[in-house]
Amino acid sequence: MEKIAIVGVGQTTYEKSKEDTFAEIVFEAATLALSDAGGDIGDIDNVVTVSNDFWDGRTISSMAVMDAAGSWDKDISTVEGDGIFGALYGMMRSLSGSFNTTLVVAHVKGSEGKMNLITNAMFDPIYQRGLGIDATSSAALQARCYMEASGAIEEDFALVSVKNHRNAINNPYSQLPMEITVEDVMKSKKIAEPLKLLDCSPISDGAAAIILTNESGLKRFKKDPVWIRGVGHCSDSYTLGYRDLANPRALKDAAYKAYKMAGIKDPMKELDAVELYDAYSYMEPLWYEGLGLAPEGKGPDLIKSGATNMNSDLPVNPSGGVISAHPVMVAGLARLIEAVLQIRSEADKRQVKGAKTALAHGINGPCGQAHGVFIVGI
Repeated sequence: MEKIAIVGVGQTTYEKSKEDTFAEIVFEAATLALSDAGGDIGDIDNVVTVSNDFWDGRTISSMAVMDAAGSWDKDISTVEGDGIFGALYGMMRSLSGSFNTTLVVAHVKGSEGKMNLITNAMFDPIYQRGLGIDATSSAALQARCYMEASGAIEEDFALVSVKNHRNAINNPYSQLPMEITVEDVMKSKKIAEPLKLLDCSPISDGAAAIILTNESGLKRFKKDPVWIRGVGHCSDSYTLGYRDLANPRALKDAAYKAYKMAGIKDPMKELDAVELYDAYSYMEPLWYEGLGLAPEGKGPDLIKSGATNMNSDLPVNPSGGVISAHPVMVAGLARLIEAVLQIRSEADKRQVKGAKTALAHGINGPCGQAHGVFIVGI
């Protein structure tokens, strides 16, 4: 298979509410990515936008940002899912042989929607939607299932919030950088048992963009390439009751594919940094297991060991993760951008020393229905 590289990345700051329009934040992210790559819009063969009609409050939401993404006179496609899947589709566009270079841009303004109503719409309209279930209440069900399967307690999940919000202090793009304790998490407002306010990610506004190229398109840009060494994606059943919520089998399959492609046999030893999608605190130890970083049921032991802290064996979410800034649709692409910055040694105060191989992870659907995994390196 032909090699694909990421040569440009750009992201806005992630905030509770931005005054800028959808088009303005998309233009900002795309412009930053082009500048980072040392190229211009004329160097781009095709564009992939990532948006969602529900979050944007309009049909065919991609049409509102196409011009801002520089799509005039170019082939353009749309992904209505997490940004990591936009990156996956952009990679396939370059691999198709039809295009050498691809700009992928994702955006959301969560401040302009109602999260519980929007995420309620992703459930079955006949049997589940009328119950009022949403992203958070379904996550609470998964957290409880995981607690019963692994023996984890709420304080174990609180350690994720403490670690990642502290890491976010070093990330100028993050929405919630702060120093908190396990006690602070435990005392925060109950949202959906067992999840509390500080177990949950915020609703954010923001945009992000990357530039992908095959080897033929490299000469158009000045930036040294970060290569996609492995990728995998997989989706589980749509209905929650058809899944074992404590066993992320779709993530296991996606990770297996990515590791096999990248030649990774022991991810805990061979990865230098991991950026995973921790929309809720319990997700991080559960995704540890799906990524093969911990045996089944032992994710809580890994977070308690401190091995995933900064300057430890394998730093996870050195950026502060999704729990510190959650622009829906954008978050997975932001994880990939953060992984690229680690490989380039351009992550500033959140840099993992000597990082050469990093993993980025994104999800689609309730309780991690679908997963995308990227391995990037030099």
